[in-house]
Formats: sequence, C-alpha cells, structure tokens
Amino acid sequence: MSILEIKNLSHLFDHKPLFEDASLAVNNGEHVGVVGLNGAGKSTFVNILAGKLIQDSGEVKWNNNIRKGYLDQHAQIEKDQTIMKYLQGGFSHLFEKNAQMEKMYMQMETASGNELERLISKSSAIMDYLTNEGFYDIEPQIKKVANGLGVGSLGYDKMMSNLSGGQRAKVMLAKLLLENPDMMLLDEPTNFLDIEHVEWLVEFLSGYQGTFLVISHDTDFLDKVCKVIISIENGQIKKYFGNYSSFKEQAEQNAKQYEHSYIRQQAEIEKMKDYIARNSARAATAGMANSRKKMLDKIDVMRKPTTIFDAKFSFPYAPLHTKELINIKNLEIGYDGVPLLPPINMILNSNAKIWIRGTNGIGKTSLIKTLIGVLGAVGGEAVWHKAAVLGYLEQDIDFGKMSHTHAAAYMADRFPRLGSKDLRSILAGVGIKNDLALKPVSDLSGGEQVRVRLCALMQKQSNVLLLDEPTNHLDIRAKDALKEALVSYQGAIILVSHERDFAEGICSEVFDAR
Repeated sequence: MSILEIKNLSHLFDHKPLFEDASLAVNNGEHVGVVGLNGAGKSTFVNILAGKLIQDSGEVKWNNNIRKGYLDQHAQIEKDQTIMKYLQGGFSHLFEKNAQMEKMYMQMETASGNELERLISKSSAIMDYLTNEGFYDIEPQIKKVANGLGVGSLGYDKMMSNLSGGQRAKVMLAKLLLENPDMMLLDEPTNFLDIEHVEWLVEFLSGYQGTFLVISHDTDFLDKVCKVIISIENGQIKKYFGNYSSFKEQAEQNAKQYEHSYIRQQAEIEKMKDYIARNSARAATAGMANSRKKMLDKIDVMRKPTTIFDAKFSFPYAPLHTKELINIKNLEIGYDGVPLLPPINMILNSNAKIWIRGTNGIGKTSLIKTLIGVLGAVGGEAVWHKAAVLGYLEQDIDFGKMSHTHAAAYMADRFPRLGSKDLRSILAGVGIKNDLALKPVSDLSGGEQVRVRLCALMQKQSNVLLLDEPTNHLDIRAKDALKEALVSYQGAIILVSHERDFAEGICSEVFDAR
C-alpha cells in the first residue's frame, strides 16, 4: 500500500530545474535511501515532502492520518530546557492524555451519578492506553535510545543552549526516533555520530516497522539499512529495488543507455532540422518539410544528461624525512584546566598515517586544535619538528565575513597572487565550475563548501595534514577522489573521521580517544 504518491513534480531552484514532471510512489514499510550528486536536489526534495517548501507544480499526496517526522538539523528549538525535558517532548501526546486523566480525577471529587460513572470509565480507558503505550516507563525508553546515540554522556540535566551543533543534532535525532512516526525523513543522520553510534542506528533502523527516507553519503550505512534507493537524476526521481551496491550496478547501466538514447535522439533532431531548412523554401518539397516540422514538434525531447563535475584533489608535499615529526609528551587537553583525556604520549614520524577515533564530545577536535596551537594544553607538550609545515581542515565550515561572497572571490582573498583565470581553473578542478564559482559561498551546498575549503588547502605545500571529519557533506564521488589523494600523499596524516571504511583505507595506525 502506498503511503506517499508524487505526481508530475516540478521545481526550480536558483533558476535551475531540479525536477520536471517527476513521479514516485513509496510503499508502507519501505526503507528508502535518497541519493544524487551534490546540487541534484536531495535536500530540496525532502524539504518538499516535509512541507518546508512548496513545489512549483505537481502533487505530493500522503495517506490520511500519517504521522511524519523530519530530522531538520537547522530547525530552531527551545534552548531553555534540559536534554531530558526536550526528549520527553517526543511523548507529548501521552503527556497530554495524562493531563486529561488527572483533570478527570479532579472532576470526580465533585461529580456523582452518571457523570461520575462517565469520568471513571473514560479515565480508566486513558490509563489503559497510557499503560499500553509505555507512558509509565518513559524514562527507561528515553535512555535506551539516547544512550544508543551517545546522548547520555552529555548529561541529561545539561541545557540545550549549551550544546554544540553536532550534539544538538544527536539529541534531535534521538527525539525523532522516540516519537516513532509512521514516516521519518532523515537528512544525513550519521554526520555527527561516532562509529559505535552509527552501528546502533543501523540496528535500530533495520528493525524499524515504519517507513523512512534517508539522505546519506555513507554508502556502507545505506547498504545496511536500505532495501530501496531513490536516485535524483536528470530531473527525474527514479526508484531502484535493492541496497546501494545493487543500485550502483543498475544505475551505471541505465546512465549509459540514457546517454546513448540522448545522443541518438539529438542526431535525429539535427537531421530533421537540416531537412526542414533545406526543403522549406522549395514548393515541390515544402509539404514534406512541413510534415517533418510537425513530427519534430511532437518529439518528447530528452533532457541533457546531468554533467558530473568530478573533483580531483592533490596536496603538494614539502619534503621532510624524520623519525620525529611530532613528539607528544604527557599532553593533556581540555578547557579551564580540566583535562578531557588521560595524558597522551606519542611520537609520529614524517610518513605516519593515524586515525583518531572515539565518541562524540570526547575531545578529538580539541586534540587537533591543541596540536596546532589553537588551544592551549592543560599539561604536557607537543613539539613539532622545526621543518614541519601543517595543513589543517577544520570540521565546522566557517567562511567568516566571506560567507556572502562567491568562491572565486574567497580564493582571490586567500591567494592574491593568483590571477582570476588561474583561480577559476583551480576551482573547476575540484568541481566548482561555471556559475558555481560565482555563487555566494553561503548558498553552496555543504559538499560544495567542503570542496572550496579543500581547494584552498591544496594551494600550499605541507608535510602533515590534520583533517577533522573531512568527508562530512561530501558526495560519494568526491569522497572517493579525496581518499585517492590522501593515499598518494607523501606526508603524515592525522585524521579524525567517523567513517570506518574511509579511515581504514588511508591510515595504518589508530589512536582511540577515551
């Protein structure tokens, strides 16, 4: 049974058609992954389904009485409440029922006769409902889900206003799972989760009885939780049955067939146009030319295949060969004199490739920032080789005052010696081509913004790269290109990542932050 039907959906974004007469049906209980290139319209599609955007034309029809939940990491929430109070909001309908029942108890004090019997009967029915729905065991339910996502380690009494963006996203995800809607819309739910919490989410979603649509660039995650893939391509929303690996095989074959069909159609159209141009003026052949023109007008012209702007990353190396690139002695990291981790002792050589892993909030980012001197050490020291040249990609994308200017101007401000032609060429190399290079940075997708930051990192030589969650927001092809560049990088790499497959393909050493 269809839970959602989309008919003839069309929508423009920034004067670009994302969807053109696209149709789709989603059945009850389907676990669906939503994929597509950066800028293809994945988030726009989910925003339309969530009612945050209104499509230009077409119909989005939900079954009656469907409860929908949307993980909107940018949503405004009340911050003057504790984490526990916020999570209890996932059961607001039960708290409302309980309030009704308590009101009836108060009314019973003065009621009599039939009215008393009615109140007793109704309150008894509500109590049975609350019992069946687990109202009297809400706190254990909350902690089971919240602890699975690593929320418990933040402290349930902590105020929402004191959470970082990533911590807030985890708490919002926990609340959505607790609400147990008929349909969940999830946009990059694993971005702020550590490996163990991703594994917990995989298990949860695999057993989920309802329907969900999830956008994710984590192909391993999609493989494990999805049985259906929706691909946004060439203005259409195509449905593939099977996990991501199965979809990839089908999609590559379909893309080749589509391209060949498009080329054949274009050749036929050009042939007809040429015939019409040569024969319209001659009386003897004007009728035939007019007939061809009518045929041409009736052709359903295929949309040009989506141009895939592949990224090519390469990080220039400043030669350095030493057994002690960095000597970390009893290093304590933290804030206000309070250490987050036990003292760290480590010596890394000039070609070390180390993966820093650990639960969210444990101090991975703080460790990176302490190593580069952005944060002061609580104790101990980290001594770099005097010839060490650091390249750093921070996790939080912050373009500062340049956020409203375009990518080419941002690069020109950072590297004034490069000419505009060279800058455009450099940006094109990482997939920021044509109009994208002149689009305000704040209007670029998260993946496109990461490409710009990586492009800037590529302009300076280094012999050690410190990368804090570099794959967040990157599409699958860009992520593969980054992995290839890092594998071939001759210097040292200190990598923070929640993606096991990505990290293990690059690093030979692991540091567990705990």
